[in-house]
Amino acid sequence: MISTRGRYAVRIMLDIAKNFNGSLIPLKDIAERQEISKKYLEIIVKDLVSAGLLTAASGKGGGYKLSRSPDEYSIGEILEASEGSLSPVACLEKPDFNCPRASKCETLPMWKEFDGLVRNYFYSKKLNDLIKM
Repeated sequence: MISTRGRYAVRIMLDIAKNFNGSLIPLKDIAERQEISKKYLEIIVKDLVSAGLLTAASGKGGGYKLSRSPDEYSIGEILEASEGSLSPVACLEKPDFNCPRASKCETLPMWKEFDGLVRNYFYSKKLNDLIKM
């Protein structure tokens, strides 16, 4: 399940994309428009900056901007930057995970298929697609 953290991360990125006018966007403005606590947004944007999705500057005139063009961001990368892995089961989270039951796991094909559906969906959706909606 996608938590509020992931949903808010997408809303933050979308807000910045839609409201960018050449200068950095203060977090308080995003918080007001999105009706989300500024304190909670501070936690989320920290992850987005660490992942390289946002550029930040502090002080007078500080704020946030996208590091790239909105059409270069997938919703999947935004969600994974804020939520962690989107994989439904631990054995699919990391490609190098060696599950001792993999060769005899009767449910693994189902989990792989579901994981593929989720990944394909969220990684095919671009931030720019949401702007156009």
